Amino acid sequence: MRTRVSISSDFGRNSPTTSPLRPFAAPLATHNGKFFSVMTTKVRILVVDDQMAVATMMRFLLTRAGCETQGALDAKTALRLAQSQAFDLITLDLEMPGLNGFELFKRLREIPHLAETPIVFVAGNASIENQQRGLDLGAADFIEKPFDTQDFISRILSLVEETATA
Repeated sequence: MRTRVSISSDFGRNSPTTSPLRPFAAPLATHNGKFFSVMTTKVRILVVDDQMAVATMMRFLLTRAGCETQGALDAKTALRLAQSQAFDLITLDLEMPGLNGFELFKRLREIPHLAETPIVFVAGNASIENQQRGLDLGAADFIEKPFDTQDFISRILSLVEETATA
């Protein structure tokens, strides 16, 4: 069962959670009209995308939601990071130089400590065939670019929460 969380961004506003000295306070989520912090423990996420602007934006959004992120602009770097570190979730682009996202997905699944880690495809080419192939491989989700930032964070945090409670 997928849980939806509404994310409220206070970016640049002077609300109780921000101040001129802390304008980038963690975003808040609402549930039954009450505000609470999105993340209480640091979730580690690997963001793999060959477009630096997209990777930076995704890392910024995830960091604002309380996650710790690492980034890789190519499959070789992603594999090196994945072999040496544990992650709670990985996002993958489909079209990258060298290995494409599907091939990288298969290689990541061969790493023992990442065998059960949720992997989410975040791709511009979200054809029905690509979505089906990704889900058939075992992807936890497939998010189409461009995406709504609140939807992106909500879906990622829901997957992390599902994994933590499983």
